[in-house]
Amino acid sequence: MDGPTSDLLAGSATSTATAERIAAAREAFLHRADVSPDSVRPPIMASWIRSRDMDVPADAIDLPELEWETDSQLVRAAKPIMAELCDQFTTEPVSLILCDHDGVVLDRRTGDSSLRQHLDRVWLAPGFSYAERHVGTNGIGTALEGRRPTEVFGHEHFVEHLENLACAGAPIRHPITGKVLGVIDLTCWRREANALMMATVASTARRIEEALLAASGRHELTLLHDYLAAVQRAGNVAVLAVGDDLMMMNDRARELIAPGDQVALLAGASDALQTGRSRQIVMDLPSGATARVQCRPSWSEPGSAGGVVQVAMTHRETVGRSMSAPTITTALPTAVGSGALWTKCAQTVDRHFRTKEWVVLQGEPGSGRTTLARATHHLHSPAGHVRVLDSADFCPRWLAEVSDELSGADGTLILRDVEKLSPAAATALAEALEPVRESTDHERPWVVATRAASPDGADHPVESPEVAALLRAFPRTIEVPPLRHHVEDVGELVPYLLARLTRGSDLTCSPEALRVLMRNRWPGNVDQLYQVLRKVVARRRTGTIRVEDLPPETRALTRRVLTPLESIECDAIVDALLDADGNKAEAARRLGMSRATIYRKIRGYGIAVPEGAAGSG
Repeated sequence: MDGPTSDLLAGSATSTATAERIAAAREAFLHRADVSPDSVRPPIMASWIRSRDMDVPADAIDLPELEWETDSQLVRAAKPIMAELCDQFTTEPVSLILCDHDGVVLDRRTGDSSLRQHLDRVWLAPGFSYAERHVGTNGIGTALEGRRPTEVFGHEHFVEHLENLACAGAPIRHPITGKVLGVIDLTCWRREANALMMATVASTARRIEEALLAASGRHELTLLHDYLAAVQRAGNVAVLAVGDDLMMMNDRARELIAPGDQVALLAGASDALQTGRSRQIVMDLPSGATARVQCRPSWSEPGSAGGVVQVAMTHRETVGRSMSAPTITTALPTAVGSGALWTKCAQTVDRHFRTKEWVVLQGEPGSGRTTLARATHHLHSPAGHVRVLDSADFCPRWLAEVSDELSGADGTLILRDVEKLSPAAATALAEALEPVRESTDHERPWVVATRAASPDGADHPVESPEVAALLRAFPRTIEVPPLRHHVEDVGELVPYLLARLTRGSDLTCSPEALRVLMRNRWPGNVDQLYQVLRKVVARRRTGTIRVEDLPPETRALTRRVLTPLESIECDAIVDALLDADGNKAEAARRLGMSRATIYRKIRGYGIAVPEGAAGSG
């Protein structure tokens, strides 16, 4: 080992000098000054550039807590190996960390209480993601990005507060598919780092992969054999292999099947394979394409099936005739989107519309529940009748209008926010719905109820027994995902909403501004995005939207909808930071706040300090 890495591990004046050189290089990089290529290792410089391009804040760590699997195939394979290794590190200030493919910490073993407390302070704990897009350069995220073992020491970390740590991470690949399942990481104090860290994690990753191979049952091996045989025979035909935890496709399948179509196709193929016999099905896909799908099971058992699928595209239909829910392009903003989660939800709603099965659409305010129901109706019946009735307007006349709509045919009735009905109102509505609910007439109206879902992590409010009885009139509840769960659709929503707000004027969004919008959590969902863009359009109707054109609230990554007073305060802090070039002390002085107060509020609102900021001042 030679170069900067060996210097960092030297444990001498050379190591100190190298650390100081890297710290100076990082500071220069953050201020966009020239950085000597000899001062920083190429993989680290590449990661710094990626981190900056993703607008990762360099002076703060504030991560969302995510759900993580506690009993996945990876966790089961790694657990005994981690336990054995940690027995050897019992008295050492070292932490062994297992993460999934998205950098989310699944397991952390630390014998040193001081190190454990520090890791907690920097959110390197189960349930938090250390992917590069969240915390920039680090042994976990950078190993995942580079798909190879990676070590990061001290000031090589992109974000402050990690400079006292050293970490080495190695990707863990599925032994059959080669897919990266996660990463094993060894983290310690920077002063304790040594050359054995990389060798240790690389060896541990190989042991976990061997355990995964041993755990790979006959199903996966059989499926792999059938898939390879099919690919060899198929020539220029799209071939996929589908199993419980496994999916493979050849190059022809990647070329032929659009990403938005893959989710629908795999779902249909999985259902067909569950029958346990070879069969051919024809599927209408979200893009409007029609696919002829030949399914050959490799095995089929109760609750488990897998096999090989060959796909041929026969012809394309118009979006309006697709029998499966496409990306809806009517004048309905939240119906725009092609992300996997949104597409799956739209397809589910579409399926229930075609059978006229009544549904509850549950989701956060502004997530597109009503819009999705209306768009689904108009997709199949452009001239059909749709009526939306808000539960807040309940009165005898409102109930009479419900009865009138139920007596019609082939229309759609949307009952908004039914959880807000009083017990007496809920009972009256249930009685009005009952005669039609029991009808088997396919021409009966399609009735959709919308219901609020609390933000992540909050308990849903307890509903009255009468409202619960009313909801039983709807056989299925469909979760409409909040925008933060399919934030990739912001890239489609922004141009659509801009065209709608400007009535077709030539106003576009720069990639830098779009990245800022995609980093937001949007607690108010698409409604909040629409209001943000409306503020932008009020000041600029043509040209290109730049980062400075965005309102201050877009720099706040808060996880909840702010009150009007909080919004004013948040905007004032962002404006002060911009005016002070990011100098927090100067911004606090201008606002008449103490430095402690402005730091607390910046963290509380999740405000991202502008690039080139002077930091604490």
